[in-house]
Amino acid sequence: MCTEACLRFVTSKEAIVEHQPWGPHEWLARPGLVEAERLQLVRVRMPPGCAHRLHRHPCFEELLYVVDGKVEQWVGRQKRILGPGELAHVPRNEVHGSYNCFDEPVTFLAILSENKFDGPAVVDMHAEEPWKSLRPWP
Repeated sequence: MCTEACLRFVTSKEAIVEHQPWGPHEWLARPGLVEAERLQLVRVRMPPGCAHRLHRHPCFEELLYVVDGKVEQWVGRQKRILGPGELAHVPRNEVHGSYNCFDEPVTFLAILSENKFDGPAVVDMHAEEPWKSLRPWP
């Protein structure tokens, strides 16, 4: 819920930046920033050699849209190399992960729904079988 007037337009100046081990997250739409009832949007800039290892979101589904660069994207036990203009759909609670095993940074948009939920937003799965053996990461 917005404590002040929620924004209708969000520029880089208003974006909420969070620093994660796999790169900065620039939140452009989420509760407290805009009045979207179900959607969230974050721009992720992932440096080479970084990964958001296999994980799941119990409460929302996700669209991952590559803006520039390349990413090794996993959804369940399937992987694809995605480039600019390509997208992956991740159903609710599906294990997935994004790996930048390339020499250049990758930028992608993550569109998430719902934005109001009970329970954890992220559950790490990379250390559990069968995921641990499926996609080892240094």
